[in-house]
Amino acid sequence: MSIEDRKKDHLLFSIRDDVESDIPAMFQDVYLIHDAVPEVNLEDIKLTTVFLGHEFSAPLIVAGMTGGHSLAEKINAAIAEAVEELGLGMGVGSQRAALLNPALEETFSIVREKAPTAYIISNIGASQIAMDLSSRDLEKIIDMVKANALAIHLNPLQEAVQMEGEPFYKGFLDKAQEIIEDCEVPVIAKETGAGISKEAAEKVVKAGFSAIDVGGLGGTSFSKVEYYRALNNGDKEMAEISKTFSNWGIPTVLSILEVRTVTNLPLIATGGIRSGVDIAKALRLGADLAAVGRPVIQAAFKEGSQGVKKYLKRLIKELRITLFLIGAKDLEELRSKPVVLSPRILNWINQRKLKIPI
Repeated sequence: MSIEDRKKDHLLFSIRDDVESDIPAMFQDVYLIHDAVPEVNLEDIKLTTVFLGHEFSAPLIVAGMTGGHSLAEKINAAIAEAVEELGLGMGVGSQRAALLNPALEETFSIVREKAPTAYIISNIGASQIAMDLSSRDLEKIIDMVKANALAIHLNPLQEAVQMEGEPFYKGFLDKAQEIIEDCEVPVIAKETGAGISKEAAEKVVKAGFSAIDVGGLGGTSFSKVEYYRALNNGDKEMAEISKTFSNWGIPTVLSILEVRTVTNLPLIATGGIRSGVDIAKALRLGADLAAVGRPVIQAAFKEGSQGVKKYLKRLIKELRITLFLIGAKDLEELRSKPVVLSPRILNWINQRKLKIPI
């Protein structure tokens, strides 16, 4: 199967099939405290924030999930138009496809054409870094979208269960460190649905990454995506293996706490973010931005740019209402408001010896 067909599969299965993790991100186990006398007007609440030197109108980006196919080009264009208008940002999916087939470059470069001032994150896999991707190739993918940052996605689970997977990680950190030292833009370590532990975060910090995207369990399960792909291709063994690992990982809430225990690097919370309340909870626990993937792609597929804007505006409005209901006039005040954690989270914190957000 060509890499273009594979990208089409990933996109269509993500849009149409039940690929959400059965295990939640655990935002339901985090409680923000209602303030019946908030002493602030809803319309006066400020959501602007700065991440890696760039100002965002709200602490929200669209996670990088697609590219490398004509349908992906349309979806990326719709998302780019929306984030440009709203003053947000977005990532693209792995750009390896465009390195292998330059004819696919437009499926990625369209985002900068449609979003000349938005924050854009380019994307390549850790396996490709480990297999000696050249610095010239990295410069090419960054330039392809005129990126503000480069994400190196960490997807050992997906590589292990994918029919065409390349689960090659030996030597990755040393090579990543060399790349980071020479890279002209900040480099983000980005998990893709299984979360980042405190031990993994320590390795990432040591390698010199500028930021971390926890990519926790609770949203899209790429193991489930590979399950449907394997079934569709008649590979029953790989389908069963993918199913076995479909709920593997660290839920997003717990991953935020894991990472924050060992580093203050800028942090993106991805994985199961489905409302403005989720965003507020992620920020209260230590994230700097929240990212949403599959629901945005579904909105783009159904309604184009207008659908994406409608969905993102709803999340932003919900976030503003959440701050109003806890009496926070801005994101800085949000981070000082009281929070209650369920016994399940407290048990994890105790066993893993994590820092409790106070």
